[in-house]
Amino acid sequence: MTSSPSDIARTVLSVESAALTQLAEALPVDFDAVVARLLALPGRVIVSGMGKSGHVANKIAATLASTGTPAQAVHPGEASHGDLGMITRNDAVILISNSGETRELADMIAYVTRFDIPLIALTKRRDSTLARAAEHVLLMPDAPEACSIGMAPTTSTTMTMALGDALAVALMEARGFDRESYHAFHPGGTLGAQLLRVSAIMHRGAELPVVAPETPMSDTLVEMSQKGFGVAAVVAAGGTLHGIITDGDLRRNMAGLMDQTAGEVATPNPLTIAPDTLLTEALGEMNRLKRTALLVVDETGALIGLVHIHDLLRAGVA
Repeated sequence: MTSSPSDIARTVLSVESAALTQLAEALPVDFDAVVARLLALPGRVIVSGMGKSGHVANKIAATLASTGTPAQAVHPGEASHGDLGMITRNDAVILISNSGETRELADMIAYVTRFDIPLIALTKRRDSTLARAAEHVLLMPDAPEACSIGMAPTTSTTMTMALGDALAVALMEARGFDRESYHAFHPGGTLGAQLLRVSAIMHRGAELPVVAPETPMSDTLVEMSQKGFGVAAVVAAGGTLHGIITDGDLRRNMAGLMDQTAGEVATPNPLTIAPDTLLTEALGEMNRLKRTALLVVDETGALIGLVHIHDLLRAGVA
């Protein structure tokens, strides 16, 4: 009986999953030595391969570069026609070849050997030309390809990419590469927005809707209307945050509202956040408490800003 597409997909995923488990259980013995070698490297990690291995090389180089390890992918064909000049003696080269006999890598192997540039082989055959020329060998397990003819690069490229991820993560943790560092390399798009702090987008100074506790509610309503955040921060002399007035407070005090002061209507001890709070965390608090605005205070509790749900929308977080 002919297998359905879903059956084929499950088989492929099962084969590749088993191979990744095999790789984790038989991690290349040179892995720690490779990490140490790359940590001490004064230059970049050059990654290269031919065909599907070349596509994987590009991904590995990009992941390394984005996580604190300077890296660049070099195409072996272009290398043979001048791009070998991109590789310096301060660099190390990772060459990817399942068989270790990819002829397009020959010029790169000869070049790094001639100039004593560290070579790391990522291959399945320890007795291959590539492995014999390398200073370190990341030996891949002999796992079957997931395709029906057992020839198309499927399992092998999956394992190679996963090992590249493992290498990148090991290096980034060894370097102490944190969220702040990651944000420096990813300032754009939703990812960059998720790593922004409240201090980057909060409203400050004259933009803030601030009244004193003794301010009449008639003047407080004017301040709330002019600033347009739907809230007012009630701040006592010396900058101490007395409370917050929201639309809910107005509704609860509708009877005799204009006869009261801001301090009498305000909710005391309002929820506040610190300026170094991640925007994603601020959004979580707003969702949890069903708030549209949060007051920002410094380490002394003094009001320094306000962040509104619309600010998060504009930043691409909400």
